[in-house]
Amino acid sequence: MAQIGRLITAMVTPFDEEGKVDYPQARRLALALLASGSDGVIISGTTGESPALSHEEKLRLFGEVKEAVGQRGSVIAGAGSYNTHESIELSREAERIGVDGLLLVVPYYNRPPQEGLYQHFEAIASATHLPCILYNVPSRTATNMTAETTLRLGQVDNIVGVKEASGDLAQVGAIIADAPSGFLVWSGNDSDTFLIMCLGGYGVVSVASHLVGRQIQQMMGYLLEGNVEQAAKEHHRLMPLFKGLFWVSNPIPVKYAMNRAGFRVGRSRLPLVEPDSGTAARLDALMKQYSVDLPVEAKA
Repeated sequence: MAQIGRLITAMVTPFDEEGKVDYPQARRLALALLASGSDGVIISGTTGESPALSHEEKLRLFGEVKEAVGQRGSVIAGAGSYNTHESIELSREAERIGVDGLLLVVPYYNRPPQEGLYQHFEAIASATHLPCILYNVPSRTATNMTAETTLRLGQVDNIVGVKEASGDLAQVGAIIADAPSGFLVWSGNDSDTFLIMCLGGYGVVSVASHLVGRQIQQMMGYLLEGNVEQAAKEHHRLMPLFKGLFWVSNPIPVKYAMNRAGFRVGRSRLPLVEPDSGTAARLDALMKQYSVDLPVEAKA
């Protein structure tokens, strides 16, 4: 599991002025993220605007980014959806392309029961040899995957962990306490990383690491060294940024901040829009409080 890493960035999808996927810029961004602290990237997750990407765009992104990254970091494909059959097909194609793992979100909109969640994820994992990371984010899916279901799925050989964004620390703690050997828990919220790692979690799938990857890496390093007090100071220092990047729907704020910093990723696709003038002004003021780790001139 060392190849997936502790700090994974849920990478935005760059678009050009015409709203098309900017594949060369996606390659540059992945390399820039690795250069600024990330161990790997997730492509076509929530932050990557997965619902607005076509099947063909996702597959090309997987291939382009993996080709650019090579063995320098992990590339995890966001292959899950509310359609089990389509998730299986996309996962198989991603495996043929050569990605390092899969991110599988709890099905949204159709709100399956816990047994449906188990069978959905088990079917996808059984169709591939890739390591699979579950993704529990009830604020978006309207369904919470319980600790019991997560632990049951942890018995499936190639389901290797969960990105937990429920915000329920009791649930997260129960998963960590009873997890089978090798099953890891990544925080799905930057604001929860410090607390989840204190509970024994492994790392984070981050949005803020687009901007402050080295600083998040440092905070995590303090925890791993046992310097909880210093880690807490860094956590509190970064918290306004963690919160600010979710003032409106992700990835609107982080894309605005990256463009403002000089790394062009374009606008989001509809139905997402640019931040209103008030939110933009607040983001401008917030960004003045932080240095940006992302190397703007990174080349593929």
